[in-house]
Amino acid sequence: MAQREFKRKKSVRKGSKAPRKTKRRVSSAARKGSLFSRLGDLVPGPEAIAKFLVLSIIWIMVLGGGVVAYYGYGLPDKISFDVASERKPSIRVVSIDGAILATYGDRYGNPVEVRDLPDYVGQAFVSIEDRRFYDHFGIDLIGIMRAAWVNLTAGRIAEGGSTITQQLAKNLFLSPERSFGRKIEEVLMALWLEFKFNKQQILSLYLNRIYFGSGVYGIDAAARHYFGTDPRRLNLYEAAVLAGLPKAPSRYNPLVDPKLSAERANVVLAAMASTGALTKARAERAKQTRVRTTRSAQAGPGVRYFSDWVLDRVRDYVGYVDQDITVHTTLDSRLQEIAEFNLERALESNSAKQHHVGQAALLAMTPDGAVRAMVGGRDYFESQYNRVTQARRQPGSVFKLFVYLAGLEQGFGSNDWMRDAPITINGWEPRNFDRKNHGTMSIRDAVATSNNSIAVQLALEVGLDKVIQKARDMGVSSKLSADPSLALGTSEVSMLEMTGAYAIVANGGFAVFPHAVSKIVGTNGEVLYQRSDDFPVRLMNPLHAGEMNNMLAAVVAKGTGRNAIIDRPSAGKTGTTSDYRDAWFIGYSADLVAGVWMGNDNGSPMDDQVTGGGLPAALWRDFMLHAHENIPVRSLGKAALARSKKIGEDDSWRDFTAGYSSGNKKQ
Repeated sequence: MAQREFKRKKSVRKGSKAPRKTKRRVSSAARKGSLFSRLGDLVPGPEAIAKFLVLSIIWIMVLGGGVVAYYGYGLPDKISFDVASERKPSIRVVSIDGAILATYGDRYGNPVEVRDLPDYVGQAFVSIEDRRFYDHFGIDLIGIMRAAWVNLTAGRIAEGGSTITQQLAKNLFLSPERSFGRKIEEVLMALWLEFKFNKQQILSLYLNRIYFGSGVYGIDAAARHYFGTDPRRLNLYEAAVLAGLPKAPSRYNPLVDPKLSAERANVVLAAMASTGALTKARAERAKQTRVRTTRSAQAGPGVRYFSDWVLDRVRDYVGYVDQDITVHTTLDSRLQEIAEFNLERALESNSAKQHHVGQAALLAMTPDGAVRAMVGGRDYFESQYNRVTQARRQPGSVFKLFVYLAGLEQGFGSNDWMRDAPITINGWEPRNFDRKNHGTMSIRDAVATSNNSIAVQLALEVGLDKVIQKARDMGVSSKLSADPSLALGTSEVSMLEMTGAYAIVANGGFAVFPHAVSKIVGTNGEVLYQRSDDFPVRLMNPLHAGEMNNMLAAVVAKGTGRNAIIDRPSAGKTGTTSDYRDAWFIGYSADLVAGVWMGNDNGSPMDDQVTGGGLPAALWRDFMLHAHENIPVRSLGKAALARSKKIGEDDSWRDFTAGYSSGNKKQ
């Protein structure tokens, strides 16, 4: 067994000190060298770096390949031009005088090749949308980095990095969804398009598919829509305007904001100069401050109340719409413009503001029911609720039309006398507007002065059921309550119903179906619907029509409707509801029937000075005076007689047209 070596410890005498250990001093240079040597040991060598890079590239390729495989698996199903060609059919609504009132759905033009267009057309789009279009392979890496830098420095999304090819892929095949997966699909499809087509073909496809606003797709449709020209004849500035639209079609629409559209077009011209497509001098010469289009608004935004109403009825005429169609309507764009102007002026007047009148509606139609103008409210963009067709409001005394017509059928005459006296019905006491009773008066005078007591008495005597039936016969389908107050217009109805009913009296007693569509034409000019010119059906005894007309003429001549006197024979009726929540005037001439309503959407009362014979009658008068400019004056009786002869009626009743007053011609 090996012995461990024994070492004797040095002894130290008691009282002596042990020897001190001396510390070796290390210089700072030595310490630094040691530190760097240790760090150097941590830095991998060239072989390790190369190995890491190779492995990283392999994993990136594996992961990237997996992503491509995942999102590319379903691409063959999406790459289908049959699917890409699907779109909503275009529906154009046209006025009787040929003005385009509105366009719904998608409207495409004919395909064009970029080589057939002026050079500056394609250059304008490339300069503003994708200036490296001819240099990249569908994905512009430089453009992406540039856009990222611009957005970073701006602190917001100020520039996009999508190429024209990517935009085409998105427009052809993909939904507008914003997600990582959709972006990957967009990139893959862009690469596929670049592989499948050359640059000129891609640019042509892009120009034929891009959205230009106003429901217009493709440069052919856009050139014709905004400038009324073939895209092959576009000038430089027009091309710049169109090239500026894809970024924000609604905002830069030249029909909506010509000045802002011009500013955007000037940006396009500057971009063309920066890419060398134009000289700076030529770009400056081409700039303008306002875009001038060949298409101007034929009617204000108020016409959308009418066109929306028409659109809702198209399917009733032609069924499911699977092709582009043009709907020819009865609306007169001149009368529509007059209606919008006068309604807005009335609501902006000091009188309307002082008396808390917040809303109004106006409807005009011919005596046979063809709608010529419709304004469903003061501001379509603020509220699309149509107060002509959708709203149900109490009509007040305009409803008395049915009371007196029912009385005429039961043997009462306009010259018969009735007593205006206080009456009480189950605790209810109908009162006149002036809170007074006027004793005995003729029914004609009762109508002219809008006497409430006599109207209620007559309604009860002939029977409320007969009053309701008369309203039904004349086109009122709203719910009517068989209460004594019905005679004073307490049941809610629509303006369309009431104006149509007054048209029956205006035309001499023939049935009226308010209508707006005269013809619907398909893509190839095929007539899908044509309104027939069938002879009208007599709904009312001509004697009753004439006598009712005589009473309504007295309303304008000497009664509550004196503010509605115009320069030709006319008749009508005022209406005011309790608490002044609704004020009406509906009247007619030989050529036109018009109704006016004023009130507030929330049902709040107006000032007690707002009655049907005030602001509504004045608005009706202003509209009718402008609407009848250059139209010959005709008496109401002769117009009714002409309609009777048209359907071959025996004119033996012509003596009864004496009931048709010549009206009151404003001197």
